[in-house]
Amino acid sequence: MAKKTSIKVRLVPEQKQNSSFYYYVKKPTAGEKAKNKLKLKKYNPETKKHEWFIEKKLPPHSK
Repeated sequence: MAKKTSIKVRLVPEQKQNSSFYYYVKKPTAGEKAKNKLKLKKYNPETKKHEWFIEKKLPPHSK
């Protein structure tokens, strides 16, 4: 079985981290980008502006 080349991470707004809006993106598991936290400028419909979104841990799930 092959190794995973990417993992799923959640992006939340940098200013208001308990916001109800967030993005899910894929992040590589190897290489230079895997070591750094993601920080992307994305659109936030709550504020109707483009804002910086930062990487957070995925919430625990129930089975």
